[in-house]
Amino acid sequence: MGALIEVVLPVFFVLGFGYLAAKRGWISSASVDGLMVFSQKFAIPCLLFLAISQLDLGQSFDLRLLASFYVGAISGFAAGILGARFLFGRPWEDCIAIGFCCLFSNSLLLGLPISERAYGEASLAANFTIISIHSPFCYLIGITAMEMVRNAGRTRAETARAVLKAMFSNALIIGIVLGLAFNLTGLAMPGVLEDALDLMRRAALPTALFGLGGVLVRYRPEGDLATAGFVVAVSLILHPAVTLGLGQVLGVPHDTLRNGVVTAAMAPGVNSYLFADMYGKARRVAATGLLLGTALCVVTAWIWLQLLG
Repeated sequence: MGALIEVVLPVFFVLGFGYLAAKRGWISSASVDGLMVFSQKFAIPCLLFLAISQLDLGQSFDLRLLASFYVGAISGFAAGILGARFLFGRPWEDCIAIGFCCLFSNSLLLGLPISERAYGEASLAANFTIISIHSPFCYLIGITAMEMVRNAGRTRAETARAVLKAMFSNALIIGIVLGLAFNLTGLAMPGVLEDALDLMRRAALPTALFGLGGVLVRYRPEGDLATAGFVVAVSLILHPAVTLGLGQVLGVPHDTLRNGVVTAAMAPGVNSYLFADMYGKARRVAATGLLLGTALCVVTAWIWLQLLG
């Protein structure tokens, strides 16, 4: 138990320090925004670029792992949409935004550091396999569904253009695509440039965790608590449970599967709120789900780590 606590708590302490600093006014709201811009648009794309450009695609891309994780994610998306519509009577556009909250787990800011502390840096190939298509996959599903609901009269070509424009304005996706391009073409990178990117990479996770804590100060659990609680339950229980069960059926090696389950078991990511905000739908549910899910993830992540061994 002590070892598990030592794995989970340091990650949430960094997040908590950011929350406390913003709450007490030791760091301004503008500074928090600056940290998040640096981490989300520069440092994390560098982290993804380097990791994916150096990934052994032949060994790391276990299709069984990807199927287990993403069937779980789609199950969460479907459960979120149907629950929002038939349990809570939300409009369809709200339902898509709520489903996206259940689809987009915090694979980077929480899943990566917790997996690293639990299973070591050498195990992270499984995480990067998932992360390499996480943003493109989730945004493709979410934006396509939302654009179809919002613009039923649009042609397929117009919908496709709207989807691609929204996806490729995302810095995380750009970092992933460039990393894959370097990996597949075998392009060599100058050592000096690689060292510079590595410096950025080292700052990515601590900066993002601290900044995320500062961002959470802005969100308060006010209203729509039942809907947000449903989102949290789907994110923290259904998604990892489907990933674990399907992974065992498909024969995913346990040392690989456990990283996938930990990634699936994370709270909704910041992108879930950004998606809701982008469309102006279900923002309060997304913000409350993000806050409650991140708080409860301290306990549920420990439980999942204990179950996984």
